[in-house]
Amino acid sequence: MGERGGEAKKVKWPSIKPKKNLQITHLKETHLFTIPNFLSTVESRAFIKVAESIGFAHQGSLGPTRGEAYRDNHRFAVEDPVLAATIWESGLKKVFADIEIRGKVAVGLNPNIRFYRYNVGQRFGRHIDESVDLVDGSQTYYTLLIYLSGGSNGESGESLVGGETVFYGSRRGVVAEVAPVEGMALLHIHGDKWFYESVNGDRTSQVLLYLDEMELEVKQVA
Repeated sequence: MGERGGEAKKVKWPSIKPKKNLQITHLKETHLFTIPNFLSTVESRAFIKVAESIGFAHQGSLGPTRGEAYRDNHRFAVEDPVLAATIWESGLKKVFADIEIRGKVAVGLNPNIRFYRYNVGQRFGRHIDESVDLVDGSQTYYTLLIYLSGGSNGESGESLVGGETVFYGSRRGVVAEVAPVEGMALLHIHGDKWFYESVNGDRTSQVLLYLDEMELEVKQVA
């Protein structure tokens, strides 16, 4: 996304329990996949409560005619290495233990963390996420998106309708369409392999914990 967050405030984030048996659903090999129940219902809703206490600001754009993707949503960003490390160690580290991209392996998450809220009718148009060189010498290769609200996950309550994340290939054909499910994680590789967008929600608002980039570094060779 190319945005940077501010310095982390002293926020008391919800606890995240370690997840031992996370299951991966591959949508496009290791380039695009989901992890159901990455956060529990209790954890997801606790993050929403904290996010709402901090407050969201509206985010727009100049639009495609000015070279920017269409954007209409609400967001805030924090720089929080402790929260990033907690999420990584809760189960994501194990998921990436056997994944290599161009000879590199994942070592953690970029501490720049964004929360997004999409109200009814809001969306983020087609765009790509590019790799970023970080100050510690590592480079980002993946986007991690966690749905804090979404469709039915077996719990009672009003479900979100719409709000899918849609991926398009180089010829603009649909590669995958991911419906938001509370607590599910979505990961996709950076670069121009595809464009993606968050489409309109039809009923109720959607809140995303959006960790824009995942850090990777060169694997040590014996």
